[in-house]
Amino acid sequence: MRRKSPHKRPGQRGDDTPSATTLPPRAGEPRDSNAKDEARQMTPALTPGLYLVATPIGNAADISLRALAVLRAVDLIAAEDTRVTAKLLAIHGLARPVVSYREANAATAGEDLVRRLAAGQSIALVSDAGTPLIADPGERLVTAALAAGVAVTAVPGPSAPLAALLLSGLPTAPHFFLGFLPARATERRRVIAGLRALEATLLVLEAPHRLAEGLADLAALLGPRPAAVARELTKRFEEVRRGPLDALARHYAAAPPPKGEIVLVIAPPGPEPRAAALDLEAALRQALARMRLPEAVRQVAAETGLPRRQVYDRALALKNAQ
Repeated sequence: MRRKSPHKRPGQRGDDTPSATTLPPRAGEPRDSNAKDEARQMTPALTPGLYLVATPIGNAADISLRALAVLRAVDLIAAEDTRVTAKLLAIHGLARPVVSYREANAATAGEDLVRRLAAGQSIALVSDAGTPLIADPGERLVTAALAAGVAVTAVPGPSAPLAALLLSGLPTAPHFFLGFLPARATERRRVIAGLRALEATLLVLEAPHRLAEGLADLAALLGPRPAAVARELTKRFEEVRRGPLDALARHYAAAPPPKGEIVLVIAPPGPEPRAAALDLEAALRQALARMRLPEAVRQVAAETGLPRRQVYDRALALKNAQ
């Protein structure tokens, strides 16, 4: 899965109109009858419906045999980035019509795809990398397809958040996938503050140019929890940097923004941070029941000795929840 920070990269066309592109056969493809028979066996007839097909997050060899069979047999492929999908299909010797389905044209393209599905076509939905619907506009298409009575089938495979979790060395269960942190600092801190007492390993996506400030806010509000920064997973320059959140924040503040797709994995709170978060929440609830938010923040910050920013972010989260 690629970023989306916070929107998709544009597809092949600059307008919102889906455009079909039929890819040429792979050069040097075997043409003897035995090879054709084998290809037919690998390409079963598909029932009509929407197929959610996971594609590699970097290494093209990670695609599954089932995914190849589905992509070979569908009537149409709806792709987040038609150029990326065209390269993947060429690598594996596939030639199918491809249309654009991305954030910018999801409404209009989605209507056309649902009409095709209702008419009995089989359509594969692919992200430019990873599993569709994970930080991806495909959720709207699935909702519309189900509402129209269309069958939806998942063809599972690569996922950057799960790959990062496996490599992090942190507890794998329970875990909580947050997606991308908000770009605006105030909203980002409010979201992070709301996660303090959550007893789960956190999986967070982040854009390279916001990594340093995102880590700084995470360290300030969650404390020096063990964490990992995973980037370029399954690719040539794959890197996983592990350490406390505050140390990682200092490292990336002093370094140029890294390249590639980034997943943050953050350990759950230990007993002391969890108790402190619950104590802060209880104190704020009592104060907010008697006074306005600014006064409550000043009082609780003075009583607990915690930074006012931390108290304010938690108070704001509680206020919004109410």
